Order: sequence, then structure tokens, then C-alpha cells
Amino acid sequence: MASDQKAPLGSIDNPRKFLDQDFDALQKECLKLGKLFSDPTFPAEQKSIGMPEDPNPAKAIKWKRPKEISKDAVFVDETTGTTDICQGQLGDCWLLAALSSLTVHSQLFAKVVPPNQSLTEPYAGIFHFTFWQYGEWVEVVVDDRLPVRDGRLLFSYSRARNEFWSALVEKAYAKLVGSYGSLKGGNISEGMEDFTGGIAYSLPVASRTPPVLWRSLSAALTRGSLLSCFIQAHTYSDVGKVTPDGLVMGHAYAITNSDKVMKGSEEVLLLRLRNPWGFVEFCGSWSDKCKDWDETDQAEKDRIKLKLEEDGEFWISIDDFSKTFNMVELCSMSPDSLEEDTAAGQSTWTVSEHKGTWVSGSTAGGSRKNNKSFWKNPQFHLVLQEQDQDEEEEEEEEDNDQQDDDDKLDDGDQMMTAEEKKKAQKQKQKAKHCTVLVELLQKNRRQKDKTNFLYVAFHVYKVGMQGTCLDRNFFMTNRPVGRSGTYKAQRGVWRKLRLDPGNYIIVGSTYRPNAPGEFFIRIFSKTSNTLGIEKTFVNKAGPVRVNVLNATQ
Repeated sequence: MASDQKAPLGSIDNPRKFLDQDFDALQKECLKLGKLFSDPTFPAEQKSIGMPEDPNPAKAIKWKRPKEISKDAVFVDETTGTTDICQGQLGDCWLLAALSSLTVHSQLFAKVVPPNQSLTEPYAGIFHFTFWQYGEWVEVVVDDRLPVRDGRLLFSYSRARNEFWSALVEKAYAKLVGSYGSLKGGNISEGMEDFTGGIAYSLPVASRTPPVLWRSLSAALTRGSLLSCFIQAHTYSDVGKVTPDGLVMGHAYAITNSDKVMKGSEEVLLLRLRNPWGFVEFCGSWSDKCKDWDETDQAEKDRIKLKLEEDGEFWISIDDFSKTFNMVELCSMSPDSLEEDTAAGQSTWTVSEHKGTWVSGSTAGGSRKNNKSFWKNPQFHLVLQEQDQDEEEEEEEEDNDQQDDDDKLDDGDQMMTAEEKKKAQKQKQKAKHCTVLVELLQKNRRQKDKTNFLYVAFHVYKVGMQGTCLDRNFFMTNRPVGRSGTYKAQRGVWRKLRLDPGNYIIVGSTYRPNAPGEFFIRIFSKTSNTLGIEKTFVNKAGPVRVNVLNATQ
């Protein structure tokens, strides 16, 4: 007998209503009254733009609905694709690159962009989209009034000028974080995680040989992971600079496919990339204008659906990619993601989650350098009882026993040294262990401070028994057995750790003490991970909330 029980609130099947707006009820009311929806919570006003108004009257922004912009306006023109999305006059390439990656995976895309939405019947000027936010899925409702200047969309638009789904997704995300202006600048991993509920991580291109890197990225694409990449801009003036090969520094590209073609007797490994601008493409070997394609069999070109046009999408050999790009961002699905993938070699993860706060003068103790207050930071108890099955890992892992330099600030230019790689490989060869992945995310920093992220990190300590609230003396005399690394001013930091069975305390902190903020921590485990009783201990700083996590098999 089928159960009528409703899915848990905050799940993908029952997302929380952002600002308590119910899409079905609002649409039904508008259709009944014969009027188009106007969203009072994200009005067609300058405050929703979130940037200073241009004093030039000729550059005034107007808000128009799709059918006022294009007579043949559609929500989706035939099918969604990687070339649908073009960046407008807003520095949110990080978000649009993640969205381009999402279009490759139809099941995931349908979770973010619910189907059966249209600019024809039944049409009431209202749309809804779903995003992951700190452990739960949230449904965001918007009207379809979009900012326009000189008759054209001001921000994201589609190559097919009569298509509007991407502009409406961008508007919904802008509403979620406060304004369009709050989308300026960001890390690709933010968008990828919020579109999937997965875990995003960085892979330095130089950490693998080109063939090994190509195999890793191909496997990740096959598993349904979202992939993006960028060329490191070492100075602010380098951001946006176009290289002689037509690539943009400090700019996010989506990796949308991998394949290999034959050039005579030579096998060439290729990646397909997408520039969210919708133009400015790579012009080196295997690019759209390269003669290499003239020497490739037509059947090969048909198989990979080669399109030699200026649409922002292009192919690049793995050798050229490895010489040019510095970092790949990958996002793998977490267990609560509804795209179930059982591809060979993929691990099954379970997850435990908790939300907390750093309170100035109480639980915002700062980094370990502040030894008088570090112990006041929130502490989470992790119990590891069963070892994993012995299996080979795909990702390069950094060693837990790294040099004690993690209480420094990382401005995004850190690389593993040869010695660290050697230690990581040694750690990787250990026969049996408990594998956990810990991620610490700052909450609502865009909404509150216009992308002013705090420098954050976490440390893991081994303890003798459960239920212990660690005091200052413990931290003065014990070193962590795991850590996220240097303090980083980005939304999230994470680390995969291999630990012996036992009891551990995880401490999340900001670099400076008394820096208030909200955070979200989640722990993935390869063994069955269940959330135990939350305990409160009282110390001189007041109550410290300790989350007891039991990892059992």
C-alpha cells in the first residue's frame, strides 16, 4: 500500500518555501483573477539591482516581461544546452559556468528548473526554481519582469534571444542572496553546490600528467559531476585579460564534455569548454578555426557533434589545457542528491549536518594563534567505529601531518609542495582507515555583507572519550590530527581525512576572534554515518554546543 506521508521539509521533493511564497497557490490565484504576478518581495526597483543607479537618463533600467522584449518569447527554445547561457553586464561568470555545467545533466537540471513551465498557457507571469542552501532545498518564486537597457536584457541572456529560462534562473538566485549586485564575484564551487547539494572540490591541473588528468575528468563527467576550470590571475589587473590564444584569465569556464579523435595514426585527447560570455573562444590547436579538423574524418566530427561557430564553446587538447589552465573545480553528488549514480568505482557516502554560530565575546574564538580563546569555538564530536573497505581513491589527497602553517591566511595562491605530495602519497597507501570528508560553509555572507567572506578553517583533534568538552589546556598541549588547511576567505573549506577508529573533536573557527557569523558543517562518511544526541557543555564562555556523530557500519 502506497504511503501518503509527505517528504521531509527541505528535501528535494518538499523544498522549503523561500519567504513563505507558495508557487502553486500564487499561480492559481493569479490565473483566477486574470492578472500577472508582481513579486512584492523582490520588486522591479533599483534595490533589487543592488548597485548604484547610472545618472545618465539614456542608461536608465526598465523592467519588462519576456513578451514585451520579444514577441515570440519562450521559456525554453526546444531544448536546454550549454550554449543557451550568455553573460550580461554582471560579473557572475562563476554562477553561469556552473549553470552551463548543469545543463549537461538533465536529471539534475530538472531539480533546479522544474519542468512544465511556460510563457504560454497557463501563464501568469510567475516561475519557480529550486536551490540547495546549507542542508536543505529551497523553492524560490519570481515574477518574470527582467531588467532591460536599450531594449536588451541587462544581465544573463540566451543566444536564442527569444529564450528566457537562464535569465529567470539568475533572477531567482539573485533574490535568494539579496540582489543582482550580490552576485558580483564568486567561486565556481558555490554555484555548483547550490545547484546540486553536492560537494565541490578543487583539483590543481599540475597535480596530474595530461593523460591521467583527462581520464579523471572523463570519469567525473560520466558520473554526473559538474566541472569547471580557470586560469589563475596573479594580480587584480590580470583579471579579464585575454591571452594570445583567446582565453580569459581569472574567468570561469564550464567543462562540458571529453572525447578523443584520431589525427592520422595519432589519438588526441580533447576537452570541450564553454565561455559563459557566449563569445571569445580559444584559437589554438583543435579550436573552431584550427586546420586540425580538416585532417579529421567527417564521421568523427559528426560523432562529437562538432559545431564550428562563435558560440563560446570550443574543444582544446588535454596537452594545451594542462599548459594553460591552473585549476579544475569538480562537484560530486552527495547522497541526498536525487541523481542516483552507481557507476563502477563510485563510493557510497552518507552525511550528517549541523548549523551553528560564532558569537562575538562567546563562541567566536578565532584561530589557534589566539590560544586564550580558541577553545571557546564550537566543538563537534565525531565517533569513528568501523574501518572502510580497502579501496583505491581517485582524488589526490593532502596529508594530515602537514607542516604547522595552517593558521596563516590563504589568498587563493597556495599549491602543494613536492614534499607535501610525497607525504600525501604515503598516507594514501595506508591499508585500512576511516574515511570522512568534512566541509565548513559560511552562511548568508552574500546576503549580509555583499560577498564579504570571513577567513575560516577547521581542525580535528583525537580525544580519549565521548562527551568531552575540550578546554584551553588541551589545545595548548595537543596538535590536530587533521585540518582544512590555511584560513581561506571563501564560502566553504573542506578536507577528506583518513583517520583511525576513535573519538574526535572538530573545531570550526574564523581567523580573527570575535568575528560573528553563521556556519554550516557537514560530515560525509564511507561507513554508515548517523546523527547522535546533541549535547551542551557549559564553560566560562557560556554553553558550547557539541554534536555527537556516530559512524558505524
